[in-house]
Amino acid sequence: MEFLARMEPDAISTLYREYSGYPTPISAFVTANDYMALLNGTSFTLSTEWSQNETVRGARLHYAQQWTLIQNYSKETDIDILPPSPCSLLHGELLSSYSPSGALKAVVRETSSQGAGHQFLEVWSNYGLKKILHLTALNKHGRVYEDAQFGCLAWSACESRVLYVAEGKRSIADSSASASSPSAGDPTAGPSGGPSGKQDKSVYWEDWGEGLTSKSVPVLCVADVAKGTVTVLQGVPSYVSPGQGLWAHDGEGVFFVGWWHEPFRLGLRFCSNRRSALFCLDLEGNCECLSGDTSSVSSPRLSPDGRYLVYLQGQVFGPHSQCLSMQQYDLETRKISVLVDVVNRPKKDEFAGLYEALPPRCWASDSQRVVFSSARRNWRDLFVVDRITRRVTRMSDPEKFGSWKLLTIQKDLMVVHCSHLNEAPRLAVAFLPSAGGEGEVSWDPLDESCLHGAIVDNLDISPTPQEENPEYSGLDFGALLVTSDHLPSGTKVPLVVFVHGGPHSQFFTEWNVTTAVLVKLGFAVLMVNYRGSTGFGQDSILSLAGNIGSQDVKDVQRAVLTALADQTAEKLVTLDPDKVVVMGGSHGGFLACHLIGQYPDFYKACAVRNPVINAATLLGTSDIVDWRYSSVGMQYSYDQLPTPEALTTMLQKSPITHAPQIKAPVLLMLGGKDRRVSPHQGLELYRSLKSRGSPVRLLWFAEDGHSLARVDTQADCFLNLVLWFQQHLHLH
Repeated sequence: MEFLARMEPDAISTLYREYSGYPTPISAFVTANDYMALLNGTSFTLSTEWSQNETVRGARLHYAQQWTLIQNYSKETDIDILPPSPCSLLHGELLSSYSPSGALKAVVRETSSQGAGHQFLEVWSNYGLKKILHLTALNKHGRVYEDAQFGCLAWSACESRVLYVAEGKRSIADSSASASSPSAGDPTAGPSGGPSGKQDKSVYWEDWGEGLTSKSVPVLCVADVAKGTVTVLQGVPSYVSPGQGLWAHDGEGVFFVGWWHEPFRLGLRFCSNRRSALFCLDLEGNCECLSGDTSSVSSPRLSPDGRYLVYLQGQVFGPHSQCLSMQQYDLETRKISVLVDVVNRPKKDEFAGLYEALPPRCWASDSQRVVFSSARRNWRDLFVVDRITRRVTRMSDPEKFGSWKLLTIQKDLMVVHCSHLNEAPRLAVAFLPSAGGEGEVSWDPLDESCLHGAIVDNLDISPTPQEENPEYSGLDFGALLVTSDHLPSGTKVPLVVFVHGGPHSQFFTEWNVTTAVLVKLGFAVLMVNYRGSTGFGQDSILSLAGNIGSQDVKDVQRAVLTALADQTAEKLVTLDPDKVVVMGGSHGGFLACHLIGQYPDFYKACAVRNPVINAATLLGTSDIVDWRYSSVGMQYSYDQLPTPEALTTMLQKSPITHAPQIKAPVLLMLGGKDRRVSPHQGLELYRSLKSRGSPVRLLWFAEDGHSLARVDTQADCFLNLVLWFQQHLHLH
């Protein structure tokens, strides 16, 4: 039986609205309620914040919800879960943070007045609003940083001060020092180092690239709650930009990550390979570098006893995302040791390395163990490392969920965001067992399961001998094949090949709206984690350098052929080899365009978002020029100039060289404000295809960037790609 269903645009949009409307938990905080001790138990209040897409208005909503959890002393691992509170919509919140005791909550809120944005710092208690600071009117700094790269909102242990990051105050003339001037650390200096004036109003301000536009000179700020004052901390070295701040245990200083911005800034988002270091700054302005200054560091986290700092460390330049090590800094002995080392080539089913940021609260109460999430092949798992034994233990169960993301651990109560490709996001909680017993964790979901009819096959794929990388032989890779379980047995279905970007990122076995709706519409979806994806060890990541456009292309095609060949009798549906389409964004778009050019008769349609089309012409327009060299196997330095050889190599590895062979109709979706991959990349392919009479359609989203993340943009893109596939697969 052949799949012949075709849905009208309104029906597709309705289905997408339903699936994209499932909320996602983004933060959690646990407060212990001592009064329950009289009742032979402990009560915990779990405060959570969620994000939810609302496609009717094209809005992304944020709301709060609370649970009460009760732990019985007679059975310490058992948790009774009371019904949750009603959801409450959060208006204008940029950042929020509970004080250590949970008695206070700081909120950075933005409101609009007469077309201008005003920012406030609010402090709330159990009895209402306690304090409000009009940050814009105080005029001590520019806008508060709310991003995950620099931003923080950290309470001191005494709960009297709040640390945050904001844009340094610019001069009246709105000028600044150039990044290469001696006074680059002084945000009020002119381009020659002297006072700025009218002649400087058009001086160029560098920023940190895609997703961090207008964020140029961050400063550390301290709000004194009692006094109602704001102080910009002095003493940060002029050659670094500070972020990710947290208080020292005694409240007499702060720790922060400083990123080098000399000789100029490179794009920082999605790039864990930027030179940076861990610093300590006391309130008198004395600053000290605690880590080495030749690596890349992030995610500093202080132990509950105030003695140990853990942080992540990686290499500078090379792969934009890589396997990281976890370092431990002993504040008493001032010694650094490795808690978790880089994993070059993991064994199957074992820990595969660290690839993502640590959650804000990741320490066990004993100050001995650190809990974190990380990729492992096609999964995201939950792990704990013991800083004494250095042992890493997995605590998640891949049979229950494919993705486990730690939101917080407090009072040894872990709160985890779980999902699967056939199950929408939900929360689960568990107590961390005592040291040595972490292999046995009893998880309790907080809400009911929301299952969707899909069958998920995890595929382990090995390249053929001809496709092996001689320098990194023996590597394999993975893929996820998702099909419907509601179609009649023997149904023949079209296959959508879904290629992730990065390239050093990954598809987890987690809820994916695009995949879920495509499967509901009757497509099968193959999500490929080619060599170079995270979760397979550092060797896999390194193997891709210099081999883009060949190794990764062959891996995707090998995965497709493997899926098509694996049509055993017990399979509910059959993949139709004559109805294969491909889609992807960024590097995934790069690969999709390579595939339709290198295998022109295989793919029947293509849909790409902000694709890399010509690496040579991208060189001068991308915010991550270093990656343009590293990806093709070349070393990068700040003073690098293009050479004919380099440009030739970049061009030869680009899909534009295969444009004359492309037969598949192409749908291009471009963000007009993309600073990572210029929209002119997509336009280059568009013009090439138009000149040859090839079917092509271009969607232009003038106000969107690289991720095409606006709610209305995502809905528009999905509707168009489904209609594009239906049209060119001749589904009716």
